[in-house]
Amino acid sequence: MLLVISRAGAAGRASVVTVAAVALTAAVAALSPLAAAPAVVAVPAVPAVPAVPGVVSVPPPVRPEDRVAVTGDHLTVTALHVGGGRDGTYELFCHPEAGSHPDAGGACRTLDRNTRWGRDVFAPVAPGSVCTMQYGGPATARVTGTWAGRPVDAMYDRSNGCEVERWDRLVPLLPELRA
Repeated sequence: MLLVISRAGAAGRASVVTVAAVALTAAVAALSPLAAAPAVVAVPAVPAVPAVPGVVSVPPPVRPEDRVAVTGDHLTVTALHVGGGRDGTYELFCHPEAGSHPDAGGACRTLDRNTRWGRDVFAPVAPGSVCTMQYGGPATARVTGTWAGRPVDAMYDRSNGCEVERWDRLVPLLPELRA
């Protein structure tokens, strides 16, 4: 078996490097009678791109609309029984901040601050948790969409101390309430 590799030389001319693979040929010949015939693989030379002296090649800057598409950080927040005219559905985009959310910048900063590798920022209260009997009101919220490349579908209420703390940790993504 004969392997031929072609590449551009220092002067820009094509040069040929030949590698004889005798041991490989013997191993292949033992496996198949057709493989015993010599084979030639030619790799065409790749022309070098001339470098411009004094110019550093860098990729173009990332546009804001590219970041949203790449990260997929888009959430829909629906809040009910919040009061003060704050009930409704809001769209939130992060990196960069955008959407109909009343505090998109604050909501994105809160999510970034609470996002940790290996932990779900939207995780429900763990089963068997000991929670105070504190009632935080009738407010409920649902958050759906994608955060950090993962799907989100989380429900929130203020039915006990653990749920109140879980809600308050995500203010201003969720509306601030005073219990």
